Amino acid sequence: MSHRTISVTDMACTGCEENVEDALEALDGISAVEADHEADTVEIEADDGVSDEEVAAAIEDAGYEVAG
Repeated sequence: MSHRTISVTDMACTGCEENVEDALEALDGISAVEADHEADTVEIEADDGVSDEEVAAAIEDAGYEVAG
């Protein structure tokens, strides 16, 4: 299990946070998600088998951009 912080742009409100959280919670191996539109970050707890690419793809599919 690992804790990761991801920089996400384009989140403007709590609804955006919920969209990102829902997209990530749908991935197998994600046990906790907390998005913060004011800090432009998403904190996740994920199994080591969940790749950064999978996480980024889920965020981008929800309509947001992963920074860096």
